[in-house]
Amino acid sequence: MDRKKFTVLDFQRKKYEDKPITMLTAYDCTMARIIDSAGIDAILVGDSLGMVVVGYESTIPVTMDEMLHHAKAVKRGITKAFLIGDMPFMSYQISNEDAVRNAGRFVKEAGCEAVKIEGGKEIIPRIKAIIDAGIPVLAHIGLTPQSVSKLGGYKVQGKTAESAAKLIADAVSLEKAGCFSIVLECVPAQLASKITNKLNIPTISIGAGKECSGQVLVTNDIVGYFDKFVPKFVKQYVKIHDSISKAVSSFKEDVESRSFPDEEHSF
Repeated sequence: MDRKKFTVLDFQRKKYEDKPITMLTAYDCTMARIIDSAGIDAILVGDSLGMVVVGYESTIPVTMDEMLHHAKAVKRGITKAFLIGDMPFMSYQISNEDAVRNAGRFVKEAGCEAVKIEGGKEIIPRIKAIIDAGIPVLAHIGLTPQSVSKLGGYKVQGKTAESAAKLIADAVSLEKAGCFSIVLECVPAQLASKITNKLNIPTISIGAGKECSGQVLVTNDIVGYFDKFVPKFVKQYVKIHDSISKAVSSFKEDVESRSFPDEEHSF
């Protein structure tokens, strides 16, 4: 049977059916085609592109124009996966008007079907405004990279009773605000399980254990393309950085030795 287009309603369906949701990031058309053809449910055009694609030291410098450029490319490569655009730093914090305008650009200009926003109770007004404009919102709590300076670094969140209680309260508030799902990043597995069981909407884990409703990772990490560091929660299924490096070195040697192009590769 042909695979159907994944929609926002399928997130809830898979939660009720206890079927794990699969999500990966993509930043270009070719990778998007690979991910989509593999049957992944949802693709996130993450602001992680700042670090793994364009070379920033963090996600903070990423702009809306950069996000839209990559989201448009990803859209051209998918037919079935659900497409989510990641709202970059300062694209939604200032006002409801900014939040709705920029979320709308993801939908109108790039063809995204939802947006992802970092933050808990403090951004509920922004989330409600975006949802009221007809745009689904995927929330993101726990380790929120855009707030890494405030958090004191890339650290596991919810390890104390106070911080765990805050994450639970944030999750409940985000569900009430109308979010269709919540990403939990770098949260202890036991706490993530508790949050998942407390909510009616699905949770998506990135370093938050296996009891969440689904899993998301940065594709460049799982294929070993990004070589600066590998987060603890990442499983590398292949290391294409090494293969590409060898291919480039072999090309250089062949050209310098004049063994390429040979007769087979000439007209």
